[in-house]
Amino acid sequence: MSFSRSVAAHYDEKGPIVWLAFFLESVAALTLFGLMLVTCFDVGGRYFLGNALDGATELTEIGLAILVFAEMPVITWRSGHVIVDILDRMLSSVAIRILGLLSALIISGSFSVLGIQIYKLAERSLRRDEITELLQLPTGYIITFIAIMSWLTAATMISYGVYQQLSNSRRA
Repeated sequence: MSFSRSVAAHYDEKGPIVWLAFFLESVAALTLFGLMLVTCFDVGGRYFLGNALDGATELTEIGLAILVFAEMPVITWRSGHVIVDILDRMLSSVAIRILGLLSALIISGSFSVLGIQIYKLAERSLRRDEITELLQLPTGYIITFIAIMSWLTAATMISYGVYQQLSNSRRA
């Protein structure tokens, strides 16, 4: 089985979205593997060698940011977020679809604004050459990654979230 067929067999997405999902999940998986190695070396060094891994906390913070924000667009595209449906039994199906559409618009708008604000912080961080305290890693690139993933999450929410609400209204 070819690599393309293997990816297509394991992903429900179609077209270029399947490769974006594969890439982002690969980034998240490699980051999680890296976090596991950092934790193992840190704990092993602390208990067996009497010396913890320098910068383990910084690497863990950066790794968690990459992990969370790399998965956010994929989870949004797959509608994997927690949905609270307390009022669904009391509202009509039309009202539920309108609220779903409104929430998709609000969430995508919020992520767009969040991305803009985070990108401003990234620009400032790069302009000031801000670095982490112990490992001296530039923070602006990680903040830029977070901004880009926020924009990508907004795009997936506005495109697929709105599409789902409109396609659900045609079926109902």
